[in-house]
Amino acid sequence: MASTKISLDVKSPVPSDIEVAQAVEPRKIDEVARLAGIQEDECEAYGPTKAKVKLSVLDRLAEEKDGKYVVVAGITPTPLGEGKSTTTVGLCQALGAHCGQKVMTCVRQPSQGPTFGIKGGAAGGGYSQVIPMEEFNLHMTGDIHAITAANNLLAAAIDARIFHESTQSDSALFDRLCPKDKESKRRFAPVMFRRLRKLGIDKTDPDGLTDEERSKFVRLDFDITKITWRRVMDTNDRFLRSITIGQGPQEKGMERQTGFDITVASEIMAVLALATSERDMRERLGSMVVGSSKKGEAITADDLGIGGALTVLMKDAIKPTLMQTLEATPVLVHAGPFANIAHGNSSIIADRIASKLVGEDGYVVTEAGFGADIGLEKFVNIKCRYSGMKPDAAVLVATVRALKMHGGGPAVSAGRPLDHAYTNENVQLVADGCANLSKHIQNCIKFGIAPIVAINKFATDTDAEIQVVRERALEAGAFDAVVAEHHALGGAGALDLANAVMKACAKKEYTFKFTYPLEVPIKDKVEAIAREVYGAGGVEYMPEAEAALELFDKQGFSGLPICMAKTQYSFTHDATIKGAPTGFILPIRDVRASAGAGFLYPLVGTIMTMPGLPTRPAYYEIDLDFETGKVVGLS
Repeated sequence: MASTKISLDVKSPVPSDIEVAQAVEPRKIDEVARLAGIQEDECEAYGPTKAKVKLSVLDRLAEEKDGKYVVVAGITPTPLGEGKSTTTVGLCQALGAHCGQKVMTCVRQPSQGPTFGIKGGAAGGGYSQVIPMEEFNLHMTGDIHAITAANNLLAAAIDARIFHESTQSDSALFDRLCPKDKESKRRFAPVMFRRLRKLGIDKTDPDGLTDEERSKFVRLDFDITKITWRRVMDTNDRFLRSITIGQGPQEKGMERQTGFDITVASEIMAVLALATSERDMRERLGSMVVGSSKKGEAITADDLGIGGALTVLMKDAIKPTLMQTLEATPVLVHAGPFANIAHGNSSIIADRIASKLVGEDGYVVTEAGFGADIGLEKFVNIKCRYSGMKPDAAVLVATVRALKMHGGGPAVSAGRPLDHAYTNENVQLVADGCANLSKHIQNCIKFGIAPIVAINKFATDTDAEIQVVRERALEAGAFDAVVAEHHALGGAGALDLANAVMKACAKKEYTFKFTYPLEVPIKDKVEAIAREVYGAGGVEYMPEAEAALELFDKQGFSGLPICMAKTQYSFTHDATIKGAPTGFILPIRDVRASAGAGFLYPLVGTIMTMPGLPTRPAYYEIDLDFETGKVVGLS
C-alpha cells in the first residue's frame, strides 16, 4: 500500500462540509485500488470514484496475516453527535497520509432518512471526510435499495401465501406448488428440499408424498397475529409506522395491521453486515424467521421458498464499496445497521478484506455506532463473536459539550441553539460529566480492549476544560487521552491520536473477552449486559417479553447472542437520565428474534424503528447547481 499523501488547503474558519469535500479532486478509484493492493480483476467500477470489491480478494490473500484492529466508539452522545465518524476518518488520514502506515477505514453506509431528515449525512466532517460525500450519502452503489427490494419481496410473499392458503384446498395448493410438466411429471424446486428436511420428509418425488405429508408441506398456516416481518423504505415517514393492508376488493376482506420500518432496521441489513461469505449470507437469508404458525412453529424465508431469490437480489450488495478520504486513504463502505435498533456496525466482510490488504504491519479502523454501551458492546458480543476477529484498541470519542450535558447541563436538542453553558467555560460541569466517560472506559477494560480517549476539540473548548477531561480519563484507566483537531486540520490534527493508537496496538496489554457465554439462559445474558455494561441493579420483564422468551426457547433460539434495542442517549431506558446512573431497573418490553442475522433483540422501553421528519428537515437546503452540476446544501 504505497504513500497516498495529498496536501489539504486548510481554511479557517472551516467551510461547510460539502464545500470542503468538493474542493478536493478525488483520485481515480482504480488508482486508489492499486495503491491499496487490490488487483484490477478484483474491482467493479461504479463510475470514476467508487468501485465494488469482489470477495475473491479474500481467496488470494488467505495466507496473509491480519492487520491491527481498531474500533472507534464514543461516550453517550448528545442528539448532535460527537464526531465519531469524523474521528474515524481523521485517524485514518493521520495514520496513512502523515505517519506512512498501511491503513484502511471501514464505515457504514448512511441511510437517506437522516440525510434528508435532521442529522444529515455520515461521511465525517470538516477536513476529515469520505469523498465524494454526495455519492457516499446518496444512493452510493445501491446496496440499501437492494435491501429494500429484497425485504419487500419477502413481505409480499408472506401475504400472498396467506391469501392462497386461505382460498385453496391442500390438493390445489400442491398442484400449483408442484405442477405437472408436459410429461405429467412433478418436481420439487431446489429450495423446497429445505422445507422437506425441516419437516423430516426424506423424499425426492412429489408424487411419493402421503396426504398428510402434502398437507404439512403446502400449509405454513400463519398465525397472522404473530407475523413479525414488516415492509421497509429508506425515508423518514411517520405515517407509515402503522398501516392496514388488504383493503382492495380482490383481497376478499383479508385485512391486517402492519407497518413500515426504515430500511436500515431490516434484518436483511443485519444479515449483510454479519455474513462471512456469499454462502453464509444465503443460509442466513433463508433462516430469517418471519412469523409463527398457529402451532407456534417458526416460519422462515426458506419455508416460503424465497431464500434463493433474496440472495440473487443481494449478490452485488455483499461486495463492499471502495471509496477514499480527503487525503486519499482507502475506505471500505459496507452495510448500515442502526446501533440502537440493530447491532450498529459495518460488515464483517469489509473488515476481513481490509485486514488482509493492510497485512500484519497495517491498521484497520472500523466504527461502532453511538456510545460504547451500544455499538461497542454489540461489536464485541455479536460482530467479533461471528467474525473471530479481536480488536487491539478502542478509541472513545468524547466532547466537552457532551460531558457538560452529562454533568447536569441544559438539554441539547438538534435544530436549536446551544445554551450558554456549552459555549462558556465551566470546568466543574465538565468534571461532573466525566462519570459518563469513566464508565465507558471501564467497559472497554472489561471487554479486554485498550481504551484511548479522543477529545474532539471544538472552538469554544478551553484548555482548563480539556485538561480535566484528560486527567479524569487517565484516572479511570484510559491507555491515553489526547486532543484531536482533525475536523479543522485533517489528518495533521489527529497525529497525537494516531501515535497513541500505534503504541496501544504494539503493547497488547489486554485479553479480549465476551460479556457472557452463549450457552447460558437468555435472561442471564440480558442481565449480564444490564449489570456489567449499563450499571443496572436488575432487569424487569413485561408479560409480552416473558411470552416471547418462552416461545424462543421452544423454537430453539436460546443460544443466540443478545442485541439490546435501547436508547442511545442514556445507560438506562430513559433518554433523559444522563451521567452514569447505577442500581436502576431495566424494563424489557418485548423480545424479538433475528434468527437469520443471528441474535435476539430485547426491546428496552419504547424504540422507534421508523423515524419522522422534523418541522424543518435538512432537505430545505439541498438542491442542484445547474451551472456546475454539483449538489449543494448537503451536510
